[in-house]
Amino acid sequence: MSDKPSVLFVCVHNAGRSQMAAAYLAHLSGGGIEVRSAGSAPGEHVNPAAVEAMAEEGIDINSQTPKVLTTDAVQASDVVITMGCGDTCPVFPGKRYEDWELDDPAGKGVDSVRPIRDEIKTRVQALIDELLPT
Repeated sequence: MSDKPSVLFVCVHNAGRSQMAAAYLAHLSGGGIEVRSAGSAPGEHVNPAAVEAMAEEGIDINSQTPKVLTTDAVQASDVVITMGCGDTCPVFPGKRYEDWELDDPAGKGVDSVRPIRDEIKTRVQALIDELLPT
């Protein structure tokens, strides 16, 4: 592990919520936090409505691809944030776990994804404030 804190975002498909959260964390922390995202049952591609909603914020996630959740990713992270993946996330002692209850953007248009995106941004900013106190 590096000297900077590391966060893993996990949702089922790693195609919407976790991708948006990871992109916000990387963008808003200015590289001060190591960021990972994964899914318990990864989809084939990132949700187009999530891509569009993030593009409105000036963040391009179009080239991201869903990744499978691995034990190594969990072990390498200080904070593991789950978003509806249930009990599929491995638990290791000494890790900080949070479950963010957020609507699943799967199958929704960009108008329905924006409020989810905005809630993620608020939570990510609070996480940054905790992990990188000024």
